[in-house]
Amino acid sequence: MVPDLGHDVAAYSDHVLLEPAEVDRLRTALVQANFTSSGIAKRLGPDATAAAGRHDYRLALRATDSGDPLDTLIRVFVCGQSEPEQRLAEALYPLSVHVARAAGLIIGDQAGVDLEPYGDWWVLADLPAQPGRQLPADHVLGVGGASTTLAGATIRKPVGTALDLGTGCGVQALHLSQQADSVTATDVSPRALSFAATTAALNGVQWELLHGDLLEPVRGRRFDLVVSNPPFVVGPGFATHTYRDSGRAGDGVCAELAAAAPTLLTEGGTLQFLANWVHIDGEDWEDRVAGWFAGSGLDVWAIQRETQDPLDYVRLWLADASEKHDPHRAAQWLDWFSEHRITAVGFGLITARNSGATDPTVVCEDLRQQVEPPLGLRVAEWFERRDWLRDNDLLQARYRLAEGLQLRQEATMGEEGWAVDRQLLAMPNGLRWVEDIDPLILALVSGCTGTLPLRDQLSLLAAAHEVPAEDLEKGLLPVIDHLVERGILVPCGP
Repeated sequence: MVPDLGHDVAAYSDHVLLEPAEVDRLRTALVQANFTSSGIAKRLGPDATAAAGRHDYRLALRATDSGDPLDTLIRVFVCGQSEPEQRLAEALYPLSVHVARAAGLIIGDQAGVDLEPYGDWWVLADLPAQPGRQLPADHVLGVGGASTTLAGATIRKPVGTALDLGTGCGVQALHLSQQADSVTATDVSPRALSFAATTAALNGVQWELLHGDLLEPVRGRRFDLVVSNPPFVVGPGFATHTYRDSGRAGDGVCAELAAAAPTLLTEGGTLQFLANWVHIDGEDWEDRVAGWFAGSGLDVWAIQRETQDPLDYVRLWLADASEKHDPHRAAQWLDWFSEHRITAVGFGLITARNSGATDPTVVCEDLRQQVEPPLGLRVAEWFERRDWLRDNDLLQARYRLAEGLQLRQEATMGEEGWAVDRQLLAMPNGLRWVEDIDPLILALVSGCTGTLPLRDQLSLLAAAHEVPAEDLEKGLLPVIDHLVERGILVPCGP
């Protein structure tokens, strides 16, 4: 897709790597060559595309030996190969190779930056890590797993103002530009802002770009939607790599973001950020994360997607910056974990919403199962269900079962035949929850056909089991609340 160039890209002259006219020439070259996600996939075919995604470029190189502009751009910017001067000139035309080299896009006869087609956009960043070469302190990441995770988890509803806190190369800001009237993007790294400005200019969108540490550039301002992929790596407070290290000890940077949320969000505004948090021996991580929002007045859903033990965690992040051969750094990091009784580090997504409720909901839980994408839609639905639970009388409502809901049973063969040991309700779509239930809950859920209010259902169930209806209500209402929150029971009328 050729981007809309109605915005004034001259505003980026303080940051952008190329002059506005040269940005236009680069865009023209990329469009003419069809150097897009779909154009590359069509040229390479599915096998070579999949292999290239695993950094195996053998098939891609075999498929791109024609010397035409698209092949040359693929070989240079996807495969990391050198190409002759004449081919570079033809591929980049009408941008001159001389200008491309002066801007650092090309170094010698190879790529000097990571110029990556991303959906209908292009993203500029530093080249990925090379084996045996430690990343510089101001390295700017391109499109990676964390950035796509956050992009997929963001609630995509139209908003007036949006903030990308710690924008890096500008991936989140690109997505925000599709749903927000205005986008502000900040970063502590001037180099990151240069890449973000160039990414914006190349894609014909306009952002307010601000330099500063975390919340400092937007102090006193409020936004309808804030997203952040912060430098959340947990450690003693190292600040060796800006993309990874915040300079705050432990999970302090995430706690700081959480604490700022009430003054950062407009009424009804939402904050979504990726986070790491520590698991401390003898303490619950849920209490720790919930404590970040104590007294904030915000609705919060914090979901933990994975955990790592300290050794694996340190190895991962040292290798990420090509520091894995630094035993002193590893020992220092691990000693700090031991000193603070940290047994694991959790990774997940935190969503906080300024709902204005007098009784805000704060839920911290594991979400390890595969989720039907996009996660952002599932997050939005979760908050909608919490709103319904806050505003409605559970007993007066009627319910039906979620579409496709499954009952699974586990049984053991005994002398008298199969004996059911466990019964589970399983969601085959959406968040794909699996819930243990007992026979009483199964009987109640089975009666949720949308015809009777819950109060009447409980009365019938109480009579059948010869127990007071009040006792049954007291015991089962929390379960109903939980099943509605999960989306397993769906309200279908007052």
